[in-house]
Amino acid sequence: MDRQDLTKGPVFSTMSLFALPMICGNILQQGYNIVDTWVVGHMIGPDALAAVGAAFALMTFLTSILLGLCMGSGTVFSLCFGRQDKEGLKDNVCASFLLLFFITALLTAGALLSVDALMIFLNIPGQITAITREYLVLVFWGIPAVALYNFFAAYLKAVGNSMLPLVFLGISTISNIGLDLLFVAVLRQGTFGAAAATVLSQYLAAFGIGCYVLAREEELRGAFAAFSFRKQSLAQIASYSVLTCMQQSVMNLGILMVQGLVNSFGTVVMAAFAAAVKIEAFTYMPAQEYANAFSTFIAQNIGAGKMERAQQGIRCAGKTVAFYCLAASLAIWLCAGSLMRIFIDSAQTEILAEGVRYLRIVGPFYCGIGCLFLFYGFFRAAGRPAVSVVLTVISLGTRVVLAYLLSSRNMLGVIGIWWAIPIGWGLADLAGAVYYKQMKKPEQ
Repeated sequence: MDRQDLTKGPVFSTMSLFALPMICGNILQQGYNIVDTWVVGHMIGPDALAAVGAAFALMTFLTSILLGLCMGSGTVFSLCFGRQDKEGLKDNVCASFLLLFFITALLTAGALLSVDALMIFLNIPGQITAITREYLVLVFWGIPAVALYNFFAAYLKAVGNSMLPLVFLGISTISNIGLDLLFVAVLRQGTFGAAAATVLSQYLAAFGIGCYVLAREEELRGAFAAFSFRKQSLAQIASYSVLTCMQQSVMNLGILMVQGLVNSFGTVVMAAFAAAVKIEAFTYMPAQEYANAFSTFIAQNIGAGKMERAQQGIRCAGKTVAFYCLAASLAIWLCAGSLMRIFIDSAQTEILAEGVRYLRIVGPFYCGIGCLFLFYGFFRAAGRPAVSVVLTVISLGTRVVLAYLLSSRNMLGVIGIWWAIPIGWGLADLAGAVYYKQMKKPEQ
């Protein structure tokens, strides 16, 4: 397997080339989400789109817990790789896998046992309760596959290999699209078919990347064969992973609470939100993945003691993400209507209008979320994941509180939910900038 040492070479090209496969991988994933939304919206109907949209928000929250554990572990792996600590890397890999195994088992069992309570929490309208439940029960069985894939992907990215996760994600995405069309468009299996396509493809990616890495990576295979670790390794993994997990889960819990509020406005708003969020996720996703690559870059250089190079990386990433987000905001403003019509039939004028309104309220502020992604990545790499948790609480806490206040009948209605989103981003960015300056003071 090809590894990339991010402590050497030109900063911009090194970071960008490492980020490129990660961005391409997420484009593939978002491309699948777009196809899935198109298939459900056009071939089943608005009710199914609303159900899948609500389920997507819930699954994003649940899998964010696993993603947070893997991201935190990946930071520790990067630090070990940066300082060439092979034994420490083996210890931390085993400790991380054990922690992830237990969390995944608990999460999967808990989700399956509480599916009805979760639907009540989400305010699922009665007309789509049955299809939402059917969809959720099946996709919950895919949680272990998500955990396995992200564990191996985190390890590979930590040691500088961002290409291999892309390969297996690409295989999974192509199979997902093919199965989606087969089960929904040809076999007419409805939302059950869409869920089955997702779960089968998740397991294909998970087992594929796991078998390939263990076959090719002798050090990792040896670590699993011995499967031993020091208590200090477990403590270090837990300190990074649990806090990063909290950051990811708090973020997505806030989104889930907003989804519940959106659901209270009926299926028109639900369908508009489901489509608009898919467009939005695709639009600012490159900034998110670039920030994840930036985090690995910072962690490797901190591990190697190259602090000046880390500072160069911060300046480079800030300019790159700002430029991209400004371009993305302009594109969303100009193309909002055309993008919504990808998912929604032109006859559904109410849904289209609400989706366009959402995109034109939130879209101009993508620099806010791009900057926030960089803060998350930096503080995680710098060994201060608790700060990322605080920033997430500020961002999502503000969003949830304002969404409920501003959306009341005496205030702005549903657009109050939309305006709460960029306000939350802005306040978290301000807090992150203040804390970063405080960190820099002793160095001046």
